[in-house]
Amino acid sequence: MHLGPPELKVRLPFADRREAGRMLGQALARFKDQKPLVLALPRGGVPVAYEAAKSIGADLDVLLVRKLGAPGHEELGIGAIVDGDKPQVILNPQLVRMLSLPPGYIQREAEQQYVELERRRREYLGSREPRSVDGRTVIIVDDGIATGGTVRAALEAIRKRKPAKLVLAVPVAPEDSLRELEPECDEVVCLATPDPFYAVGSQYVDFTQTTDAEVKQLLDEARGTERPVETT
Repeated sequence: MHLGPPELKVRLPFADRREAGRMLGQALARFKDQKPLVLALPRGGVPVAYEAAKSIGADLDVLLVRKLGAPGHEELGIGAIVDGDKPQVILNPQLVRMLSLPPGYIQREAEQQYVELERRRREYLGSREPRSVDGRTVIIVDDGIATGGTVRAALEAIRKRKPAKLVLAVPVAPEDSLRELEPECDEVVCLATPDPFYAVGSQYVDFTQTTDAEVKQLLDEARGTERPVETT
């Protein structure tokens, strides 16, 4: 696990996601010559990833992931569906065995979450194709990690697409969650591991929810086609 260069002074809380992204970019500077692909987990990971990618001259794209919730307890993730040419359902086998799910439940839940994946893909990418990860250094970025279930699914899905190197990069996370995720990738980069951790939002002064409009604008700016954010 890499905590960034010693000269990078990290003080919590971060002002906002974009400040965290600029600092994360400094910690990722050694990947610059590898022409990496930064994949952001929407929505909150996008402002962080945008600044990090800009800092190291990387390509930016989104990796759409939706948690599969347990029956009657949607906040409890039994797995996730990860978008791609062939969307992948990644399950937590221990939870699935423990919960004795009703027949057909996983398929129904995956189909329901896939509807939202399709909506977000159309909203964020339009007709653009996602960037290929094959043979590239891929850096998956989020605004922070709590339990790590969704990130684990993202890492597992991308690893199957054969990147040259797979890196997980986040501004903040509990150390035990990072240790559990280390085997899923080649390297973990994290700026801070506060203890006690509480929640990701408590590590930011401004943790306002990222909107679809902001995601679209940042992706367009990264591709050189800036589109103004619509205000209501």
